[in-house]
Amino acid sequence: MFHKEGGKIILIATTLTVIITLFAPKLTSIIWLEKTIQIAALVFLLLILQFFRNPNRKIEANDKVVLAPVDGKVVVIEEVFEEEYFKDKRLQVSIFMSPINVHVTRYCVSGKIKYSKYHPGKYLVAWHPKASTENERTTVVIESRVFGEILYRQIAGALARRIVNYAEEGMQVRQGDDAGFIKFGSRVDIYFPLGTKVEVKLQQNAVGNQTVIAIKE
Repeated sequence: MFHKEGGKIILIATTLTVIITLFAPKLTSIIWLEKTIQIAALVFLLLILQFFRNPNRKIEANDKVVLAPVDGKVVVIEEVFEEEYFKDKRLQVSIFMSPINVHVTRYCVSGKIKYSKYHPGKYLVAWHPKASTENERTTVVIESRVFGEILYRQIAGALARRIVNYAEEGMQVRQGDDAGFIKFGSRVDIYFPLGTKVEVKLQQNAVGNQTVIAIKE
């Protein structure tokens, strides 16, 4: 299954691959070069397909846990000052996505969308300390029945050139449902109230809709 945001790119990549494969013999009479061109086109298509894959990870919503919104590696767990919405100290957990990770963003909790805003910005590498405040990004706040307000931020990386965010203020959303997509390398930050029990560790690989990031006892 592929994400709908990849439909146009997948169609273009497939068309180009077919054209290159068919016309490679006319571009060169050298057999090994012809095969190299055809294989390179096929590899390009496979990379596009794997990037836009959308694994079916249906779950039973659980208000007492916060699930990973994306696949990737946990690169930050620390107290920070969140200056856009809360304007106070929060516990930040950041997940970095490499180009080979699934890039679908999913709602980490169920609740009501209280805030959703897009910010244009730079394209620093996603692990840069200033990426959270200077890169292109979207900020979304969900009011959860158990955890209160949870903020997550989609952040574009050096390769990302488009953030897709489906959250609109006033919407009721369900944990695990599709919340958007970030194209070609990125990061997601999650901000919790201080004292939240975090269940992941630095450098741990998280799986969207499966890994528990935080729990309410």
